[in-house]
Amino acid sequence: MSKPVYVLVLGKGPTEAWYQLPPDEQQKLMGPAFASRDQAGGKVLANCDSRWSSQQWFSFSVEEYPSIEALQEHMKRLEEMNWWRYVEITTILGTAQG
Repeated sequence: MSKPVYVLVLGKGPTEAWYQLPPDEQQKLMGPAFASRDQAGGKVLANCDSRWSSQQWFSFSVEEYPSIEALQEHMKRLEEMNWWRYVEITTILGTAQG
């Protein structure tokens, strides 16, 4: 049986390519990225602004996916969208203890 996978997403922020997009184009990218997460069964458990407390991390979030396979499907779709051109993040994956 698959275990839920938790993802700590540490965001360094948008890239210069993101800022070059008009606001409507930014929205066109965000919608499919969020839809992909939903399609994978992903849930955002916390989404936090850390700009006020960290010069290194713009934001961080914790997401839960039903399985590693579901997360991999989501990451594949983001790759196909060329998502990583527009955001710089670091992720840490884990499973619940116990």
